Amino acid sequence: MDLSCEIPRVPPHEFPDPALDAAPAAGEQTAVLAGGCFWCVEAVLKELDGVISVRSGYAGGTAETADYDMVCSGRTDHAEAVEVRFDPARVSYGQILKIFFSIAHDPTQLNRQGNDRGRQYRSAIFTADEEQERVARAYIRQLDEADVLGAPIVTEVSPLDEFYEAELYHQDYAARNPRQPYIAYTAAPKVAKLRKHFGDRLKR
Repeated sequence: MDLSCEIPRVPPHEFPDPALDAAPAAGEQTAVLAGGCFWCVEAVLKELDGVISVRSGYAGGTAETADYDMVCSGRTDHAEAVEVRFDPARVSYGQILKIFFSIAHDPTQLNRQGNDRGRQYRSAIFTADEEQERVARAYIRQLDEADVLGAPIVTEVSPLDEFYEAELYHQDYAARNPRQPYIAYTAAPKVAKLRKHFGDRLKR
């Protein structure tokens, strides 16, 4: 299995900050993102300062098909996704998207990440409201215009209907299984890259 993804044209820390970002707000907010295997996306985003929790799950399909075996079959509308609860006073929605695009996955790969192939591994942003949609679409345009990835971004942006939490054994999987080959060769390097390029934005 090819566990690698494309290398961005510019280093992650040189990705531009979102020119349009969500307004600061009190209380918790939620972002739902899909970028290949949810183990990897969860492992990266849970390290960010201001992130309260990250849950792995499924988005884009129905309750009846929110099951790992069914989603893996590629015959559902679900994507493997994560639900990120965050404090917008400490980390903005746009800054989470910056890490999502620069570290967590390769948004130029259509319906796959490396050799993980199928619509369940698509790059997608499931928005909670119109503001999140505006920020997401604006940032995708900004990154494409700056050509930081060297190829067009194929990330889907669509309203979130429902997020379905994945089975218990998927939660915090990378932290609990650091020697599992997929984690060691895919998730761990992404976490290492995050720590190298964004060390000042991580939990202490």
